[in-house]
Amino acid sequence: MLKSFKFRKAIFLAFLPLILNASPFVLKDDTLKPQAIELIDKMGNELRSKTKINAYVLTTNEAFPLRFNLVQYAKKYEDKMNKPYVLYIFAPKARITEKSEITGRVGIIPSSDEIKKLYNYADIRDAGLDVITVKDKNSIEDKQNIGVVQAYSELADNIADAKNIELTTTFPNDTRTVVSVLKVIVLIGLLLVTWVYLIRPIVMRKKND
Repeated sequence: MLKSFKFRKAIFLAFLPLILNASPFVLKDDTLKPQAIELIDKMGNELRSKTKINAYVLTTNEAFPLRFNLVQYAKKYEDKMNKPYVLYIFAPKARITEKSEITGRVGIIPSSDEIKKLYNYADIRDAGLDVITVKDKNSIEDKQNIGVVQAYSELADNIADAKNIELTTTFPNDTRTVVSVLKVIVLIGLLLVTWVYLIRPIVMRKKND
């Protein structure tokens, strides 16, 4: 009896980390730290409570070959997802070209075309990749964690915005804000150049005539 109890205790302790780290929204976490999972869960819970839409994350270190079908791969996890849903996949070791040694793919898979209309794929992809690919002193592991959290936040905000709902647990995309400001500055610059070198000379010439 004592041996049986000790065996059950050993099994429980072995699986305790898995139980404690169980997440309703992270289906696989090959690259994520507990802190990142906690942030994703907070955003996912708020998104689900306010929109009834589930946003899931799957990160894998599997070395997918070129043109690997992520949609087919995601079907392995369908029984763990509740519809309506959208699944964000991050596979840093997936091949993207035959010649380049650079790896890394992102997949965003909705449960229906209606859900697909609620978000912008490029915005979500770039929100994560802009963090991961930046050159700084942070480790690649830290950048991947931050990138996935930022991409998930962008996905949640996209869906919430489409539903005219505001979320309080997401993070502002500073990169997108900077890009928007730069676009405005460039546009203003183009307008000034157009005025100074094209429109103003014509106006002055007509005035003098």
